[in-house]
Amino acid sequence: MLKGFRDFIMRGNVVDLAVAVVLGAAFGQVIAALNKGILTPLIAALFGKPNLDKVGTFQINNADFSIGLVLTQVINFVLVAGAIYFFVIVPMNKVMSMRRKKEAVTAEEVAEEVAEEVALLREIRDSLKKA
Repeated sequence: MLKGFRDFIMRGNVVDLAVAVVLGAAFGQVIAALNKGILTPLIAALFGKPNLDKVGTFQINNADFSIGLVLTQVINFVLVAGAIYFFVIVPMNKVMSMRRKKEAVTAEEVAEEVAEEVALLREIRDSLKKA
């Protein structure tokens, strides 16, 4: 029973998943700090209020409704998604594009070498046929 558990834990995908969860949590803290330290104060500087929690509040039969609370969370989501896109996705796409270009150049060089070898082998074959 313990051997099965050990085998399960040592599988590559379980370890990869654990690493992804830890890195995701750490990255989430970085994005939250970026949102709290830079983006939210920027909105407060532009609009005069850091959040909209009190905007659009009303009561019906002693039940409190807050449209602003929902708007604050929607804005936070858009800010976090924008931060991830502009600070992670765009730079990673550029890095991957440069890597693909480098790999394409290397593949072309390999193809040229193979073509030269094939041409040489054909010459040898043709000369052997003549002999």
